[in-house]
Amino acid sequence: MLEGVRILDLSRMLAGPYGSMLLGDLGAEIIKIEEPGEGDLTRTAHAQAALRGISAYFLSINRSKKSVTLNLKSEKGRAIFYEMVKKADVVYDNFRPAALEKLGCTYEVLSKHNPRIICCSVSAFGHDGPYRDLPAYDIILQAIGGTMGLTGPEIGEPVLMGVPMGDLAGGIFGALAISAALYQRERTGRGQKLDVSLLDSQISLLVYLGQTYIATGEIPLRRGAMHPLIAPFRSFKTKDGHIAVVAFQDKFFESFCKIIEREDLLSDERFDTMINRALNKAELYVILDEIFPKKTTAEWLEPLREAQIPSGPVNNIQDALNDPQVRHRNMVVEIDHPEIGKYEALGNPVKSSVMKDGEFLPPPTLGQHTEEVLTSLAGLSAEEIRSLRDEGVI
Repeated sequence: MLEGVRILDLSRMLAGPYGSMLLGDLGAEIIKIEEPGEGDLTRTAHAQAALRGISAYFLSINRSKKSVTLNLKSEKGRAIFYEMVKKADVVYDNFRPAALEKLGCTYEVLSKHNPRIICCSVSAFGHDGPYRDLPAYDIILQAIGGTMGLTGPEIGEPVLMGVPMGDLAGGIFGALAISAALYQRERTGRGQKLDVSLLDSQISLLVYLGQTYIATGEIPLRRGAMHPLIAPFRSFKTKDGHIAVVAFQDKFFESFCKIIEREDLLSDERFDTMINRALNKAELYVILDEIFPKKTTAEWLEPLREAQIPSGPVNNIQDALNDPQVRHRNMVVEIDHPEIGKYEALGNPVKSSVMKDGEFLPPPTLGQHTEEVLTSLAGLSAEEIRSLRDEGVI
């Protein structure tokens, strides 16, 4: 879908590389620019979790890319980069603003070389405001953005979301912004600067919880696996695990009560309407917590699904990745890597009638495509490339 779009990817770690991988999965040519000799820190920083010697962290977010080593701190390196910018569509980074300025890679500089260039920066706090130059990681964004304060049991400490949404949301919004900017450029012919903040992304994810506070002035509390506004909407302990069930609508609740053999709850004035069930959910959950442990998760799932009541097992990652629906949708795919051979990886969630699903470039080795890209984009000869390598520019 994005074939013909060329993105120079200066990002590293998690937020940026996840976003550029999504764009690469959709067909864009992603050229990952890395420090000579070192590369993205995630190549080595998480070596304790490796697949045949290659960091699992790096493998998870860097497929569908090419790797070029280039020292942007050197004048020659920047000159080569500017030549590449002339033949690119997007420059994508996740530096702090001051670092981007120091490298000479701001939109103001790059647009002079290519007025059609789109520059997307994904940073912790954005390019303005009092936190502009502060460093941050996922936990800091979840903490400041309110999502950590909403996650965890009602009694106890706030906890991180199970997946690093402080970072991942920024990558997703970055990919969305780039796609929109490419569409606009088709109409205007000009590029633009995109400023995506990870904190802004967390605030956006507050959705109805944030709006509820604005509307009522009441601060939503941590509710564990419960929904703050409706019931039943929760996970329950079964004989052999846990199950998640949503049956707050009247039609579902009626079927639900028949399945759990408690039709008397339908006439109980505490639970006879959606509003009453929400107001008295604590009492309802006391009753349900005594019922669900009587059967296994599978024994509950069969009648619940037959009645079309939204329900599912609370899976660990092993169970999730082997779920028949997940496998059917190509969300676990096989990739052939030049160093470690074939391995399984997570698939692309976007399915398209015009795009072949499940085929990706493997995550590149460090500098794997340097000569190819510098020859085609910067017009360098083999002799010039050898000289740059000797000087440590590449």
